[in-house]
Amino acid sequence: MQDFHIHIPYDVLEEHLSFIKKHKFNLEIYFSSKSLDSSNKKNICKMRKRLGYYPSLSIHAPFMDLSPGAVDPKVREITVERFDYILDIAECLDVKTVVFHSGYEKWKYGLNMNLWLENSLLTWDKLSTKAAGIGVKIAIENIFEDEPSSLMALMKKMSSSHFGLCFDTGHLNLFSKMPLDEWIRALKPYILEFHLHDNNKTADQHLPIGDGTFDFKTLFESIKGQDIIYTLEAHTAEHVMKSIERLKQYL
Repeated sequence: MQDFHIHIPYDVLEEHLSFIKKHKFNLEIYFSSKSLDSSNKKNICKMRKRLGYYPSLSIHAPFMDLSPGAVDPKVREITVERFDYILDIAECLDVKTVVFHSGYEKWKYGLNMNLWLENSLLTWDKLSTKAAGIGVKIAIENIFEDEPSSLMALMKKMSSSHFGLCFDTGHLNLFSKMPLDEWIRALKPYILEFHLHDNNKTADQHLPIGDGTFDFKTLFESIKGQDIIYTLEAHTAEHVMKSIERLKQYL
């Protein structure tokens, strides 16, 4: 199989450590702001020793209340502070990719995508330079976007091999107003990582692959041969194993 990761919040890593070590999973570690504030960098950087093996790692950055495209410079300032620290963690853990949320909500910005974009560039220009310097790639995840134009505009403006997208299947299934093939056609060159989970279009349920309505067959046929990290965002050990079995038919 190709490179797949298991999403796990840092706060519950110890709780699931025996399961993780048994299967020697590659991991995407989610750091909330709370987990960053309650742990020191030295202890976080010892995580690989606690694992007892050397997996491929990626990181999911904190996102609650943070806004990389904020109009208020004070909000952007604290967002950059959080994100900058996450890149420090990424360097010490030797990770491949760090996933950040875009922060774009069309109604919050009064349908003015350029207002969000201009302020986003102030954030990402600084962070992308730092990421490139430490050999880490930044992947921006789709959340509430119902079509891909805002993400495509950000990718074109950044135009960096160290800056791309995390394509989230569950979020697209829930919020998109456009067919999957149009998203793929627009964003395929920029995709660095997938977040793979499913739902029935009523909520962000994080079901195993195939337990909802997302068209995984079309997705995987569209990106054959592309170097992508596949991250399973299941919320239980049982759902992790079910998703792994179903992922095998596509890779």
